[in-house]
Amino acid sequence: MRLLDSDISDTRALVIDANPTSRTVLVSMLRDFGVGEIAQSSRVHDARRVLENRVFDIVLCESHFHGSHMTGQDLLDDLRRAQLLPFSTVFVMVTAEASYAKVAEAAENALDSYLLKPHNADTLGERLRHARERKRVLSSIFMAIEANDFASAAELCLDRFRQRGKFWLYAARIGAELLLRLQRHQEAKTLFEAIYAVQALPWAKLGVARAQIEAGSAVEGRRVLESLISAQPSFADAYDILGRTQIEHGDFDGAYRTYAKAVEITPASLTRLQKKGMTAFFVGEMGEAATALHRACMLGNGSKLLDYQSLFLLGVLRYDGGDLKALVRCHEDLDKAREKQPQSARVRRLYQTLEVCRALLERRVPDVVATVRSLAEERRREDFDYEAAGNLLIALARLQHSEIQLEEAAIWIRDIALRYCASRTATELLCRSVALVPEVEKQVRGIHADIEKQAELAMSLTVAGQVHAAVKSLLVHGNQTLNTKLIDLAWLLLSKHRDKLPEADVQSQIVADLRNRYCNAGAQATIGRKEKRAAGGLALREAAAKPESKVPVNASLVVDQKKQPAAQAV
Repeated sequence: MRLLDSDISDTRALVIDANPTSRTVLVSMLRDFGVGEIAQSSRVHDARRVLENRVFDIVLCESHFHGSHMTGQDLLDDLRRAQLLPFSTVFVMVTAEASYAKVAEAAENALDSYLLKPHNADTLGERLRHARERKRVLSSIFMAIEANDFASAAELCLDRFRQRGKFWLYAARIGAELLLRLQRHQEAKTLFEAIYAVQALPWAKLGVARAQIEAGSAVEGRRVLESLISAQPSFADAYDILGRTQIEHGDFDGAYRTYAKAVEITPASLTRLQKKGMTAFFVGEMGEAATALHRACMLGNGSKLLDYQSLFLLGVLRYDGGDLKALVRCHEDLDKAREKQPQSARVRRLYQTLEVCRALLERRVPDVVATVRSLAEERRREDFDYEAAGNLLIALARLQHSEIQLEEAAIWIRDIALRYCASRTATELLCRSVALVPEVEKQVRGIHADIEKQAELAMSLTVAGQVHAAVKSLLVHGNQTLNTKLIDLAWLLLSKHRDKLPEADVQSQIVADLRNRYCNAGAQATIGRKEKRAAGGLALREAAAKPESKVPVNASLVVDQKKQPAAQAV
């Protein structure tokens, strides 16, 4: 036995390879290095579920799996995008493809190392020692991240970058991500530019674009993105950022084309399939939406990466197609999710909203009415977010299109539109939710125009020197509508003209309460679950403590511990 390092006996490793011979060879090498516990998986989908729930110190993953559309690169990409792979894990890709393009692609996607076949124990040992040494050298940074002390972690990264200390490039990348999280956009941009000047890495240029976009310079950021995509047309992360930017600016058709291209590049990426399917739904490409969402739900069955909004939209599409059996499957899957997360208002609402569609198709009129009324009663609650509002509109549009007509529906639609028509992008997305019924779409657009008039009136009063009247008007309408545009405008005027307002303290308290309750991230226009981090960057997940329990039971997973003579099925 040749111990890799002094701590190797306390480590846990996962080997992912469909070829039993290759898998056995890698396990044997790890065992000779002194690795304490080794798990094996022959299927990449099973490995993803294990990695979503367990933390490993070392992961050796085959790049290509015969008979599977999902690659090792897809697995790594989905895990890091969903923040499910901590910095403490050493991820090594194993492949027979010795092309520079593949090596470069892997390096740019935050791999710790890339092992080319044929390989031997010495080569693997060298790769692992180097990667584990980097983890040890940068351990103070990782410890600060685990403690959520991102400011200190960023300073440690910057110090190492300035001094060109060991592994400074990797530290600089972590530091730039931390600076973005801390909203120190200009510093992040400067750091990404410095990295790119030293080594022209695509992810560094992408970082420059992200910093510009997040700082509010979307035009400049998009130019950098378009230049990067032109030079690196297969760099999927750039499409992620571009698609997100297009959605934020109301270019849903452009976002759909962008996500479709990303799926072409990475056809088994669960996150990108869902983005494509959701945007396809809102641009009216229902066939493409159904195909992408169905595939995503199949690939993501049992995975934390599956956004339950995908199940909901797929269920709506099945309703539109009159496929009751398929609709019931989606509804039952949401019911299972509800059982797993009984405290989640989001999952409950997704289930109830799809129940409206199912009851409509099954002609259970009393259930339709009872369920939709129950949901509508929540429309002014603090946790009734933009997604819930849009989904309810989707159901109401189908209700309006059926033989069941509820007089209250027009009031519900009005209240939702008053609350969430806070920008052109938000309004356009709501309109696309009710496009099935043109008169409802017209109603939503009319309400957006009314909100704009209220904001314009307040600004006119301010210009005329009647700031008090402007703030008072905004407070009245903001409280009535819960519209973030009106509430935020009232806050802006109070902050700017506080000295001129006799009731500034009282009004500020009222506005602050409204902002805290209703102007949060859930009020923003979005398609699908809010991402934990900006697409295209490294994850900042803290390293979880190792549980004492064994790896979960799985038919394709086996565990080998150093105290055991052979691998044991669990």
